[in-house]
Amino acid sequence: MSETLTLTVQGMDCGHCARAVTEAIRAADPAAEVAVDLPTGTVRATTALPRERVAALITEEGYTVAA
Repeated sequence: MSETLTLTVQGMDCGHCARAVTEAIRAADPAAEVAVDLPTGTVRATTALPRERVAALITEEGYTVAA
């Protein structure tokens, strides 16, 4: 079952950042819908992955997920 998660992410400031985060999440859940909002630093993902896993994937790309 999919859930929509919204995470605040620090360090994203360009299209490459958005693409890296999106691809990391979709690699783990190909059905995920991911939207990155660079000005607000948020990532919204509709995914079957738990929040902790999505946060870990973003962290592995080199960004910081706010608590």
